[in-house]
Amino acid sequence: MSNNLIRAYAAMQAGEQLVPYQFDAGELQAHQVEVKVEYCGLCHSDLSVINNDWRSTSYPAVAGHEIIGSIVALGSEAKGLKIGQRVGIGWTAESCQACDPCIGGNQVLCTGENVATIVGHAGGFAEKVRAGWQWVIPLPDDLDPESAGPLLCGGITVFDPLLKHKIQATHHVGVIGIGGLGHIAIKLLKAWGCEITAFSSNPEKTEELKAMGADHVVNSRDAQAIKAQRGKFDLLLSTVNVTLNWQAYLSTLAPNGCLHFLGLTLEPVPVSVGSLIDGAKSVTGSPTGSPLALRQLLQFAARKQIAPQIELFPMSQLNDAIERLHSGQARYRVVLKADFD
Repeated sequence: MSNNLIRAYAAMQAGEQLVPYQFDAGELQAHQVEVKVEYCGLCHSDLSVINNDWRSTSYPAVAGHEIIGSIVALGSEAKGLKIGQRVGIGWTAESCQACDPCIGGNQVLCTGENVATIVGHAGGFAEKVRAGWQWVIPLPDDLDPESAGPLLCGGITVFDPLLKHKIQATHHVGVIGIGGLGHIAIKLLKAWGCEITAFSSNPEKTEELKAMGADHVVNSRDAQAIKAQRGKFDLLLSTVNVTLNWQAYLSTLAPNGCLHFLGLTLEPVPVSVGSLIDGAKSVTGSPTGSPLALRQLLQFAARKQIAPQIELFPMSQLNDAIERLHSGQARYRVVLKADFD
C-alpha cells in the first residue's frame, strides 16, 4: 500500500450510508502534519456535510472533525511538534496565515485560504488525516484521549464566548439546550466558577443536569418559568438550532447582558431595538476558536479534569453511531474509536 493511500469511511451521495473508501492523499505539503487517528467525535455538523444540508459538500465526503491521534509525519515547515506526539484537530484544517485576522490571532476568521477539516478536505473518519501545523493542537498528557475529541469542536464552540465576553466567576450564565454542546458548557462554567442556569425542554434531565453542575434548571417550554428569570443573566448561550421566543430570552438578560448564538438557527431572529438600547444588551454569535483558544481550552480541561460525557463506538460501526445521534438519545457526545488495524 502506498504511504499516501488512506483508508476511510465516506458518503458517496447525500442520504446514503457510509461505506469503506480509499483515497490517495498525495505528497505531504511543507506546512502540513499527518496524524494517525485514534478517536474521532461524531457531531451534528458531520451529518450536515454528509447529507449536503449546507449545499457545500463534494462527494465522496469523508467527515469527522473532533480528532485525537498521534503524529506520524511532519512537513518541513511544521514547528513545535514531534513524531509520536498525541494531538487534536478540530473544525479548521488550514488558514492562510497572511490576512489581517490570521496576523491578529483570529485565524478562525481567516478571509484567505480557510479550509474546514470536512469541507473540500478529508476528515477524521479515516485512519489518517492532515492539517496545517498551527491547527494541530498538542494534547496535555493528563487529558483522557478517549473523551477529549468533542472538546475540539463542541468544547471550543462554548469556551470561546467565555473569553470574548470576559466571563468571570461572579457572572450568571444561562445555557439554552443541553445536548452535545450544552452539557460541555455546563461542565466548563462549573469549573469557571459561574452561577449556571440550564434551559432544557426535558424536565427528566433536571437531576442529571444539577449533578453535572447546573445551579438551576428551567423548563424551556414554560413561558412563565422563563418570564420569572427577568434581568438575571450576564450571558445566555444558545446551542439550539430551532426557533424560540427570543424576545422572551432577551428580557432575561441583566444590564450589559448578551444573547450569544452558537447553534445555527435557520430562521431570522426578531429583535426589538428598544430592548437592546434599554439595558445596553447585545446579540452576538461565533464559530469555533483560534489555535490559541484551543490550546487554552485543552490545558484548562486537563487542569480541571473536564471531560465530555460520551458513548463509544468502533469506527467500523459508524452507521450505527450516526443512527444513535439521529435518535436524539445520545448522552451526550458520540465518539468513534479507529479500528482499521
